[in-house]
Amino acid sequence: MTDLSTSPVAASALAGPAVGDYVALLKPRVMSLVVFTGFVGLYLAPGHLHPVLAAIAVLCIAVGAGAAGAINMWYDRDIDAVMRRTRGRPLPAGRMAPGEALGFGCVLAGASVLVMGLGVNWVAAALLALTIAFYVFVYTIWLKRRTPQNIVIGGAAGAFPPIVGWAAVTGDVGLPALLLFAIIFFWTPPHFWALALYRSGDYQRAGVPMLPVVAGARETKKQMLAYTILLWPLALAPALLGVAGALYGAVALALSALFTGAAVRVWRDSGERSARQMFAFSILYLFLLFAFLVIDRAPGLAGGLG
Repeated sequence: MTDLSTSPVAASALAGPAVGDYVALLKPRVMSLVVFTGFVGLYLAPGHLHPVLAAIAVLCIAVGAGAAGAINMWYDRDIDAVMRRTRGRPLPAGRMAPGEALGFGCVLAGASVLVMGLGVNWVAAALLALTIAFYVFVYTIWLKRRTPQNIVIGGAAGAFPPIVGWAAVTGDVGLPALLLFAIIFFWTPPHFWALALYRSGDYQRAGVPMLPVVAGARETKKQMLAYTILLWPLALAPALLGVAGALYGAVALALSALFTGAAVRVWRDSGERSARQMFAFSILYLFLLFAFLVIDRAPGLAGGLG
């Protein structure tokens, strides 16, 4: 008879979750990009926010994003258990009870919205609540397991943070914030489909109808290329509309050309290497695009609104 006390999963359960398991629930790699785009929205917004309040706003965006990730891991623990990429997460690995993850996520979600409202303003708090709810209820629960357009529609959740950051300063939603939303929204499908191309076996085993599983690799590659082309005018719009200057415009033009070039290589490549490279570059693309929005507005450089 097997001694359950010597089982790795049982031992993990008896020991209880470690601090690192709670950190893993927050999806820190995803959170870092979300927080950065939220900061850029705050930075570009006209007006002034006290540095302490600005730090609180960014912290609330970070905590809210982490809360949504924790609740997502709670709901998706069954499919995470059969996917190589996710089976080491705290819940499928047995290091944490589902109720602990759900409670952790709900407490963080409520706290982030409440602190944002009390400390900054209630418009930003309402938008943060909408972001969390959209990711949990629209993407995770409704779309992810039902349609290959899950990433297209659900991508809105990851595009909200710049609007939240902008609203933290202004108390409203302006055109530049909507432009940042649009850039992330149209960037998300080619970014995530690049991952889905070389992880399609995982999604097929889990029964998640990602586009490569449902429509095949060729159709996925065609749509990835189309989205990178659609990104050109959106990426250049901040410079064309005076939100950013010539430096940003030049960088956006170069990055968009490289991103489309990566999609062309994926289209031509029957293997996985180009898809892996495009996934990695897509993260750099978005980071540099938003970084140069900040750099372009730095003191001593021409351009921008200020």
